[in-house]
Amino acid sequence: MTLHPEIAKFIAGLPAHAPGPLVPVAMRAGDEANVPPLDERLPLHAVDDVTARTAAGDVPVRIYTPAEADSYGVLVYFHGGAFFLGSLDTHDHVARSLAKETGLKVLSVGYRLAPEAAFPAGLDDCYAVVRWAAEEGESLAWDGTTLAVAGDSSGGTFAAAVAARAHDDGFQGITHQILYYPSLDLDFDTDRYASLRENALGYGMETASLKPFNAFYLDSGADPADPLVSPVKRTDLTGLPPALVVTAEHDPLRDEGELYGRRLREARVDATVSRYEGAGHGFVQHFSWIPEYHRVFAETRDFLGRH
Repeated sequence: MTLHPEIAKFIAGLPAHAPGPLVPVAMRAGDEANVPPLDERLPLHAVDDVTARTAAGDVPVRIYTPAEADSYGVLVYFHGGAFFLGSLDTHDHVARSLAKETGLKVLSVGYRLAPEAAFPAGLDDCYAVVRWAAEEGESLAWDGTTLAVAGDSSGGTFAAAVAARAHDDGFQGITHQILYYPSLDLDFDTDRYASLRENALGYGMETASLKPFNAFYLDSGADPADPLVSPVKRTDLTGLPPALVVTAEHDPLRDEGELYGRRLREARVDATVSRYEGAGHGFVQHFSWIPEYHRVFAETRDFLGRH
């Protein structure tokens, strides 16, 4: 299927990349400038900013409560942004839609970003908030059942790594992992996956941009050979929680996500791989207003309900 016409129109209108090195502060400011005002966001019962006091330090968390209830399942969400971009605000609409569609209380994590915070600071924050959520279950009105992790792009990297780290630590509380077009192999050799070549140019995120965009994270000490950095390199996937791996047809990262799903199934993990035709990388963040892509939230709800 060709690229969705609304996505193609958006990409055609993008300005050319400015020459020279990437400037994180300026790029973050540009992203924040596009955040809609509060009165234009999806309304929920409550949205609260709190500070989670964790073993990794104090971590900003935004809690989305979809409706009034006595108790809730919990989903801990990690935003994308190549480990150096993204915030609670830039992905606020994603967290709101997750809460609305799933009925879960969503905890969005404002983890530390590269390059200011060296590896594994961001990962530590994400893992620590999951443990904090379990420990603070009563104050969160957690019902003691669902405790899912979810993330898009680099947030998907963190979701997979957090699930693996919890397993290795003997923490069995995580019930689901939901990975939206995850970056699971930070070795960007184009010989590794056909999608790195097939979707190299013209679909929004380009293969040539992967190295410079992820350089802030890798240069901070993240080793692509480390399974906590590249979760697809983990040799033993047995015992990990059920997974929903969402990929996009025109995403350079498509094949590594689908490989991870196959490897999970080979390890007898209940894994669903769902490819969205006509979509490119980032469609959950940027194009979930298109009805055929907004259904990713309903698919997430249905996946959670099956397990």
